[in-house]
Amino acid sequence: MDVFTINLWICAAVCVMTWVMSVITNEHSWVDRIWSIIPIVYMWVFAAGANFADARLNVLAVLVTLWGARLTFNFARKGGYAKGGEDYRWEILRQRMPRWQYEIFNIFFIVIYQNALLLMITLPAWTILQSGIAPFSPIDFWLTIAFLGLLLMETVADQQQWNFHKWKSAEKAAGRIPNPGFMSTGLFGISRHPNFFSEQAQWWVVFLFGAAAAGSLAQWTVVGAFLLTILFIGSTKFTEEISLAKYPEYAQYQRRVSMLFPWFPKRGLEAITEPAS
Repeated sequence: MDVFTINLWICAAVCVMTWVMSVITNEHSWVDRIWSIIPIVYMWVFAAGANFADARLNVLAVLVTLWGARLTFNFARKGGYAKGGEDYRWEILRQRMPRWQYEIFNIFFIVIYQNALLLMITLPAWTILQSGIAPFSPIDFWLTIAFLGLLLMETVADQQQWNFHKWKSAEKAAGRIPNPGFMSTGLFGISRHPNFFSEQAQWWVVFLFGAAAAGSLAQWTVVGAFLLTILFIGSTKFTEEISLAKYPEYAQYQRRVSMLFPWFPKRGLEAITEPAS
């Protein structure tokens, strides 16, 4: 059995598992819980397809493992793996849909689509495998540096957000209303979602690894990175809709700071003051 077929079977098994768990527990974050884990499995299966003799595939598998380890740690410390650790946005969606409609949404979008997407974003590794074993090139080196830079950016952004929410929880515990109610300094002063930007950009770098191996950007495997970006844009807009409903001043932040791509904030709009760390 070739490695692509093996990964298809793994994907199918994970689809069944995440759907069954969502039915048993009535929690719909099971794909979220394997999001940072299953792409690592796919990557190492592809690397095994070359008997671990392809340096480019091995490096890419290591990079994705680092990505997954960081994301798993961040997800775990926020309680994502604990009972009741469901993403709050699923509950909001359940309130907006009839139960039968949400269950269809769960099967086709949460389970099937998102699991298929997790396989698709790793398919540049299959392109590398099909291109044959080749020396690790200067392009591969710079793509590795870019991936690690984005990984560092995402790590810093998540830590800044973690520190802010710890402060916010402490304020509430002391009987005070946190002000401001959302993060807008540090990396969040040049992008409203620097962690989301980094996450997407890393998978575009993975695509470029495959394109470099094939010698052309015209690769159908771009669909993985493209669909991931579309998913993140939709998810980000939904998240911001919730934030805007809670904090009217979030509209000012939206006007001042880029949604995803890090850029200089617009002048002439007053920055929202953050608490001292």
